[in-house]
Amino acid sequence: MKDQSNRNSSGVIAAVSAAVVAVSGGVAWLTLHSQNPPTPSQSSQSLTQPGKNTTVQPGQEQTANVYWLKDNGKNLELAPQPVKIAAAQPNQVVEKAMQNLLAGPTEGAESTTIPKGTKLLGVKVNNDEVHVNLSEEFTSGGGSSSMMGRVGQVVYTATTGNPNAKVYIEVNGKELDVLGGEGVELQQPLTRDQFKNNYPL
Repeated sequence: MKDQSNRNSSGVIAAVSAAVVAVSGGVAWLTLHSQNPPTPSQSSQSLTQPGKNTTVQPGQEQTANVYWLKDNGKNLELAPQPVKIAAAQPNQVVEKAMQNLLAGPTEGAESTTIPKGTKLLGVKVNNDEVHVNLSEEFTSGGGSSSMMGRVGQVVYTATTGNPNAKVYIEVNGKELDVLGGEGVELQQPLTRDQFKNNYPL
């Protein structure tokens, strides 16, 4: 009789132990998941951080004008070529437009007087001011008409987003006062109107 009651007691204890383990496991699982709710993905958070969003979203493609030189039979004139640019900020628009300009024209009727090898070292857009920093190749070769042509190309391309902006042309980080061996003096900042009046092509 004692053996049977011992067996019954052991069976009850085993059953209760199993139930306790199962319930404890369930409680632990619920506790774990209630304390650690799903966290939002990092990518969605990074889009809201000011100054850190460099990802271009659909619909942020813009049209910018890159300016080449075209012979109209009497003299040279600045001719715009629209280009599609994927950019989210004004700085990026001007930077990519300038990169297109320095790469050279793709159509036969257009030309450039910007020397090959000229590199874009930096672009800064601040309200109505645009600072364009170019490598020293920009100052080499050509006469005064070539110098004025390349200045016009930079001024007009840099102001593609704001035609009234003031442009500062820099070479290796220093503001350019005199351009080339013929000594074309630049009165900076330059605007489109100032260029038309003071630097005829």
